[in-house]
Amino acid sequence: MSKLNIGIILGSTRQGRLSPQVGEWVLQVANQRGDANYEIVDIADFKLPLLGEADATEQATAWNTKLASLDGFVFIVQEYNHSISASLKNALDYARDAWNNKAAGIVSYGSVGGARAAEHLRGILGELSVADVRIHPALSLFTDFENGTVFIPADLHLVNLNGMLDQVNAWSGALKTLRS
Repeated sequence: MSKLNIGIILGSTRQGRLSPQVGEWVLQVANQRGDANYEIVDIADFKLPLLGEADATEQATAWNTKLASLDGFVFIVQEYNHSISASLKNALDYARDAWNNKAAGIVSYGSVGGARAAEHLRGILGELSVADVRIHPALSLFTDFENGTVFIPADLHLVNLNGMLDQVNAWSGALKTLRS
């Protein structure tokens, strides 16, 4: 069986966002495992306007094509007002079938580890027929980010990150059989 393709989705588009640092950490750890093909997928690169406000055929096609090429996902989610960012919700809404029957893990961050955003995302993923895995690295803005800007994860997060990646790969492989 060929290696699975797992997208690490950066869930924010704002200036000064921290998700690229977290995404690079996940990518570095994941690539050391050698068990799948991992890549960062930055929703900012797709320039998706608010759903329904403009003709976004080109952007939506590119977004859906990218998602369709992936077998599973790791969402990098930051908490905004106890939920996910508007840009991530918008990107989730721009696709339907491309999400179906795939697995996802969540790496969240915020003042309480981004736990409330992760829980909101789980509900949305369920509606999109994405199986989210249980293990969830939750990063603190107070202890894992120096001065709130430089990501320096505590070593203890490696256990959860690797456990989450184990689950994403197992579920992605199993769900791929439904899409074949």
